[in-house]
Amino acid sequence: MKHYPEINKIGIALLFLVGLASCTTTTIDEFRQGETGIENNESVVILGRRQASDYETRSEFVDCVGERMTRGDDAISIVPEQEFVDAMFPWFEPRTAPLRTRDLERLMTEDVVADRMTEFGIRYIVWLDGFTETTDRSGSISCTIGPGGAGCFGFGSWEDDANFDARVWDVGSLSNVGTISTDATGQSYLPALVIPIPLIARVEANACSRLATQLKEFVNGS
Repeated sequence: MKHYPEINKIGIALLFLVGLASCTTTTIDEFRQGETGIENNESVVILGRRQASDYETRSEFVDCVGERMTRGDDAISIVPEQEFVDAMFPWFEPRTAPLRTRDLERLMTEDVVADRMTEFGIRYIVWLDGFTETTDRSGSISCTIGPGGAGCFGFGSWEDDANFDARVWDVGSLSNVGTISTDATGQSYLPALVIPIPLIARVEANACSRLATQLKEFVNGS
């Protein structure tokens, strides 16, 4: 029976990299400024901040946090972002959305806005602001095609850092009741031995999961 020590070494190295790629570091910080709680007939809407000139909070991340808050014990009723923005047009478009609670207070004097908030049962507006940045790229991969076939060889790596803030507004009291921040980092790898094998750190998914859990507890007053 033949043994292939080089293949075994490659396999061990790949398993090691899989373990590293699956590890992310996530931190959560909560700053509470007011009492919270929510009734069964009340809802939360999560909106992404898109006023910055150099980035926009991705709607996919907003949807991820909202969907996870509807799961499990003490699940929260979430109004989908686009449905809310469309119904509130033009008051919650990126250029007209309220930046401060006093702006929301002025908006609530509009009968149409107040009525639609009541129809949706909105108790809290959560503003999500942030993005995921890729840094520290290193390595290289080259691919060739020859008479015997094609293949890619090399190694690459990079770090992803997901940083998001969630600011919670109480529509009932027209006040900012707290902020939750999450920062998740992880290293991804792309070894190529004939075929590139991406080993991706699920940084944004972990940030979504941790932030949704903390937000749900915060809104419930836990």
